[in-house]
Amino acid sequence: MSDVAITALLVASLFLILGSGVWIGLTLSGVAWIAMQLFSARPAGDAMAVTIWGASSSWTLTALPLFVWMGEILFRTRLSSDMFRGLAPWMQALPGRLLHTNVVGCTIFAAVSGSSAATVATIGKMSLPELKRRGYPDGITIGSLAGAGTLGLLIPPSIIMIVYGVSAEVSIAQLFIAGVVPGLTIALLFSGYLAVWAALHRDRVPPPDPGLTLGRKLRESRHLIPVVLLIVAVLGGIYGGIATATEAAALGVVGALAISALQGSLTWRTFRESLFGGLRLYCMIALILAGAAFLTLAMGYIGLPRHLAEWIASLGLSKLELLLALMLFYILLGCFLDGISMVVLTMGVILPTVQGAGIDLIWFGIFVVVVVEMAQITPPVGFNLFVLQGMTGRDIGWIARVTAPFFALMVLACGLLYAFPELVTWLPAQMRR
Repeated sequence: MSDVAITALLVASLFLILGSGVWIGLTLSGVAWIAMQLFSARPAGDAMAVTIWGASSSWTLTALPLFVWMGEILFRTRLSSDMFRGLAPWMQALPGRLLHTNVVGCTIFAAVSGSSAATVATIGKMSLPELKRRGYPDGITIGSLAGAGTLGLLIPPSIIMIVYGVSAEVSIAQLFIAGVVPGLTIALLFSGYLAVWAALHRDRVPPPDPGLTLGRKLRESRHLIPVVLLIVAVLGGIYGGIATATEAAALGVVGALAISALQGSLTWRTFRESLFGGLRLYCMIALILAGAAFLTLAMGYIGLPRHLAEWIASLGLSKLELLLALMLFYILLGCFLDGISMVVLTMGVILPTVQGAGIDLIWFGIFVVVVVEMAQITPPVGFNLFVLQGMTGRDIGWIARVTAPFFALMVLACGLLYAFPELVTWLPAQMRR
């Protein structure tokens, strides 16, 4: 069979099995089994056993369940309400006032979470009722929360960066460092948009709270101390070369438990719920990674990545045209798959092409994370949209519509990363010195 026919058969098998309701991890393994059985002389069972064991026993992956558990613990604390109390007084002077608490709150929580959905849920459970009570419009409130929540994937520690680092075999610590400046840049773009929106809709922004003296602001800021200390402990350990990503994740779990205990929210019930919540999420991710590893091996045996890379190279695309094509591809894929599935499903095929085009894999990792962020707010399978639909009861189409400006800002961010690659590469280069 020709490469085109083989590709068509495997893609058809993938969507057929997915459409029948089979879990994504098992679907990937099933398609890999079909490929090995039909187009390879190696026994499929032997290849599956060796590959899945190798993918599941990677030491690098041990950071993943720990960061997931840390986010689950913090989700069950008073962290969101404390952060709102600490941030709100300082936001009053900005154009848009408390709307910025969504962006700043998500930026801060992203630095201890690693999950986009957890960031949206944690910040939203406090900011949405508070902003609604004070009279802020639902559209800009929910839209800014959906957009800012995507920072949970980009600002380290990030679950999807760990997944990409394992798939692409690049340093996770370097990826974490590389995500800092782009994450802050996108946060500034979001806040800038909110300021412009507020300037154009002055009548829709409630007046500031009275009596905001400097002393009161400083007193309220004490509520930010726990989360700031946790960020310093986790990220400072990685950036300072004191701890590996796994060791920093373990420290983060201990810190999250300490915060929960000090706030009085650490009970046997919350401990058990956080543990099982983290376990369920990690098992889902691990199954997807194992299936993707088997599929990558199968693709290598039948030569599809190499043939695809050769075909794309024959098109004579420039680096910009290749990245634009990949952006459209991932946005389209994000309409049907979650971010982790997108990364693990495509890396085996995409990376040879990217390397052949001379694109730095650290830079490409950040680019992919930003594009996957965009997929978090594209219907029908945008995870952030689902989370907000459950929290607000609004129609998912309406939520996607009010989030559209923030989607456009992330497209702009991709353009900035291409025009100024130093936004990604400068900080890792400094840390290597």
